[in-house]
Amino acid sequence: MGSVSTLLSWGAEGWLDDIAFGVLVTVGLAVATLPVGLVAGFFVALAKQSDEPSMRLAGNVYTTIFRGLPELLTLFLVYFGVQIALQNTIRLFHPDATIAVNSFVSGIVALGAVFSSYASEVFLSAFRAVPRGQYEGGLSIGLSNAQTMRLVVLPQLIRIALPGLGNQWMVLLKDTALVSAIGLGDLLRQSYIAARVTQEAFLFYGLAILIYLGLAIVSSFFIRTVERSVGPSTR
Repeated sequence: MGSVSTLLSWGAEGWLDDIAFGVLVTVGLAVATLPVGLVAGFFVALAKQSDEPSMRLAGNVYTTIFRGLPELLTLFLVYFGVQIALQNTIRLFHPDATIAVNSFVSGIVALGAVFSSYASEVFLSAFRAVPRGQYEGGLSIGLSNAQTMRLVVLPQLIRIALPGLGNQWMVLLKDTALVSAIGLGDLLRQSYIAARVTQEAFLFYGLAILIYLGLAIVSSFFIRTVERSVGPSTR
């Protein structure tokens, strides 16, 4: 144990460098997961409003599974389940071979699946909020289905869906703490290690709280800025 100034310093005697590394992992994981979840969620939403019954069924099954499972269990299924499946498959050809699944990639896949299942509902609501006449108008002036989606529907879709997606980003930022359970050195895990070694749990968990709140505040300002930039102009 040492003084607060020593514990919260850089270098061999302090823990700020470890905490800073954890912040980078947390933010990096959230940023890397976001495009995966957005793209997957968009296509799941397309499937759920498709005229093809099998596509609608697949989309509904996907969202039911990943919205119904606890996020931590989904993370365990991806990290341990995929590792076991790959291990057993490879051992059919190479009995002595071993394989390890990267915890960062596992976090992206698991959190991306959960994020996309909720984002798909946001996109689906946004699709339904766009008047049908917008689709028909695009086709009537000679645009293809893809052009109508890209030039007419998508800009309106983004504006409608952005508040809901912003909320999902805040949830994703907090859910990154779950990866500490599979050994990834995120903010929560680094705080836990520092608290265990120094016996200063209140100090380091309190610091983690402040950092998470700081990330949430920065995210809120950024989301509001984006909403104002894509929203309808007011006079």
